[in-house]
Amino acid sequence: MRRCIWLAGLLCLTLTAQARVVADGFTHVKTVGSIDEYTLSSNGLQVLLLPEHSSPTLTFMVTYRVGSKNEVTGTTGATHILEHLMFKGTTQRDRSKGNNVDQLLERTGAKYNATTWLDRTNYYENLASEHLAAVADMEADRMRNLLLREEDRRPEMTVVRNEFERGENSPIQSLYKEIYQSAFVAHPYHHSTIGHRSDIEKVSIEKLREFYNTFYWPDNATVSIIGDFQPEQALAIVKKSFGVYPRSPQPIPAMYTEEPAQTGARRVTVKRAGQLGVVAIAHKIPAATHPDYAAVTLLSAILADGKNSRLYKAVTDKNLSTGVEADAGFNSDPTVHIIFAPLAPGVKHADAENAIVQEIETLKRDGVSEGELKAAIAKTLADSAFKRDGSFAVAGNLNECIAAGDWSLFYSLDAAAQKVTVADVKRVAQRYLNEDQSITGWFVPTAAGGSAALSTPKSNLFPAGGPNYYRSPGVDAPGVADASAAGVGGASGAMIAPNVRRSKIAGIDVIAYPTGAKDVITVRASLPAGRALGGKGNPSIPMLTGMLLDQGTQKQDKFAIAEKLEAVGASIDFRVGVDLLEISAKSLKKDGPLLLSLIAEQLRTPAFSEDEFAKAKQQYAGALQRRLESTDFRAADAFTRAVYSETHPNRNPAPQALLAAIGTAKLDDVKAFYKAHYGPAHMTLVMTGDLDMSTLQSAIRQSFSGWSGGASVAGSTKAEVTRAPQEQVVAMADKTSVSVILGQASGLRYSDPDYQALRVATAILGSGFTGRLMANVRDKEGLTYGIDANLANDMLRAGDWKISASFAPALLDKGIASTKHQLERWYEAGVTADEIESRKSNLIGSFKVNLATTSGMADALLATVNRGYDVRWLDEFPVKINAISDEQVNGTIKKYLKPDDMVLIKAGTLPTAKQQ
Repeated sequence: MRRCIWLAGLLCLTLTAQARVVADGFTHVKTVGSIDEYTLSSNGLQVLLLPEHSSPTLTFMVTYRVGSKNEVTGTTGATHILEHLMFKGTTQRDRSKGNNVDQLLERTGAKYNATTWLDRTNYYENLASEHLAAVADMEADRMRNLLLREEDRRPEMTVVRNEFERGENSPIQSLYKEIYQSAFVAHPYHHSTIGHRSDIEKVSIEKLREFYNTFYWPDNATVSIIGDFQPEQALAIVKKSFGVYPRSPQPIPAMYTEEPAQTGARRVTVKRAGQLGVVAIAHKIPAATHPDYAAVTLLSAILADGKNSRLYKAVTDKNLSTGVEADAGFNSDPTVHIIFAPLAPGVKHADAENAIVQEIETLKRDGVSEGELKAAIAKTLADSAFKRDGSFAVAGNLNECIAAGDWSLFYSLDAAAQKVTVADVKRVAQRYLNEDQSITGWFVPTAAGGSAALSTPKSNLFPAGGPNYYRSPGVDAPGVADASAAGVGGASGAMIAPNVRRSKIAGIDVIAYPTGAKDVITVRASLPAGRALGGKGNPSIPMLTGMLLDQGTQKQDKFAIAEKLEAVGASIDFRVGVDLLEISAKSLKKDGPLLLSLIAEQLRTPAFSEDEFAKAKQQYAGALQRRLESTDFRAADAFTRAVYSETHPNRNPAPQALLAAIGTAKLDDVKAFYKAHYGPAHMTLVMTGDLDMSTLQSAIRQSFSGWSGGASVAGSTKAEVTRAPQEQVVAMADKTSVSVILGQASGLRYSDPDYQALRVATAILGSGFTGRLMANVRDKEGLTYGIDANLANDMLRAGDWKISASFAPALLDKGIASTKHQLERWYEAGVTADEIESRKSNLIGSFKVNLATTSGMADALLATVNRGYDVRWLDEFPVKINAISDEQVNGTIKKYLKPDDMVLIKAGTLPTAKQQ
């Protein structure tokens, strides 16, 4: 997260009367809301405590007040490289001793990672509460005892360089960098956190050690502990672990450079291979601690957040863009607000830019309405409650407030937002959104071609310009990706099934699970209306049907629905998967009935207007074309056609065929598909959180009664297993990293008896940093930023098994050879008893962490029943995992996998390949 979340009205800003802990060696500084600040007297370490006991988990985080802004020419990217090296070993903990960071944390099932951004670097662990002492000791150890060996720097340099190359694959990230480099001439926000390639390659271990010894001290750090712990015990642990280290012997250097005033508009252009253009407009805005900041963020929301936003109506709804997004940087120094508008097919850059500029000028001239402001405040305040769903979410947002220079912004921005007036919004718009301090960027594609993954079009622009991670966030908790299918007990550690309330209401399978979360309701639902059902006709029809659900009903248009949701900060999202239409929704407790009624209205009475259908077709085509720019998507797309038969539901249609199908789609086809497949007959609806059961059940009954219809899922089709080796190259121009997939159809469905045994074996090969692939191909050889192995696409039918990785073109052959070497060793020799025991512990422990949020629990319940299990499966899972024998694990490897028959897909710019 890059922005501190505003915690609205739920905890007071003033000092509270809660009991303060008096701990030897600590000074209590202040209490704001529910957070106590202490200073460790011996060394100046700042400690923030927020006890919360709804789940037996906690998040431990160390934030260092050093980011890429503390770098100079020649050492750009050093902060991030050092973040990577913080996992390489200390004098006390090292891989050779079997107790390094990854080995310790993955054994517990912890969710952990590290990130570097402009103003800070942070390291965090989300894990079971009983591991507090161990993780505190580990973090304290690497604060001052890092080995920083040249033999670690060399392979990690190529890892970070591949991370850089992966980022360069994205035209949007390239545009983002250019905008920052133009916006900041003197200030070090000028250079990206990942750094310049030459600096990444050439920075010396001596420079990195100097950087470490300058900034990694207790008095330049904040320890945050959020979750299930006792403050007295936590402070004693912190003192024991961190108190042995002194404060910095020298003052921590301050970054004092100020950006001079910008005196005229600036423009940048990025030209390279791609599908569709992008227009971006940035303006200078103040630091997060500035009194105007709250008004600026509300201005940003009014401009671009939701269907009732100014730019949605002026740009997206007029088919100039596939979706406009805006972001107000949350930084310790003056920063930028950026609007991104990916162009719809056929739209000229100038037309989209003019529409955005005109809307900004209209807002500056006429201001905003009271209704717009109230909706923006309501969305922000409700979002704050949702983002308190679990200690991990709280820690992530607190981290950004620490980095911005005042952790109490975590609360104070809430109070500031509620005081903003329409006059304030107009004033800040006139002050900051002016042409002379703007930077306009265009991405102009010079070539096209390729394939794409098929999922509901969803804009996702800003992660390209966000923090840099030690490892991809999607894999920061090995095993957690499957936590939605299994568990180890609820948030309290008790059995899950006895606390589930399951009933049939209006023909819907309703599952409710109250949790300790306060004032938040999470809804997950599904019904069989996925892409697989369009395979025999037009393959675009299921997606277009799902896209039209939130574009208006027979009772009210999309803007009226959006207004009702935005007024209370609620949200409803529809996504079309392979087999299911999936619904994700959330609201505050008081708004649960409204949320359910609007879900029902959109499902039961979609308007299916010709105008919205035409827009949906253009947006779908545009989103699909934009995904053609991704090497990951292209490799995955080609893989489905290599391992699945022509009629298999998991097989993607060729991109050009899908684009043609979108073009020929008829609204009557959508209506016919809806009539055949939508209804309550096979629908499941899950609710978790702070549930008023009688009220919510009544709302479901009232909203859905009288609805009929629905069809079962597509038939269970066994994957066609490839028998001959295949190698496919998807050639793409202007890509600095190649995406690689090596795999086959697995022949296994999730519910098959051998599935969990092969899952354990696969995790040993390719899950987390203790997995053999990461430990060797990345950690020892430095050939890739990311590589993993997994089973997938197997919820309702046999799926696939694959290794996914990325390599620089120059290291591609070496990377593939190393990957195959590890695969062959794993296949021929199997895995050890110690590896099996450790991986079982990891899988079981990670579920406990994942189920500690309302969304995690809702996802787990829905996936469980969709896989055909009773909810008791969640309680039985750890027993089943522990019962798997070593022989079963090793036996499944050769029973189901054939390395010699696997398909190899390479997508990217290859030296000898003809580029598309």
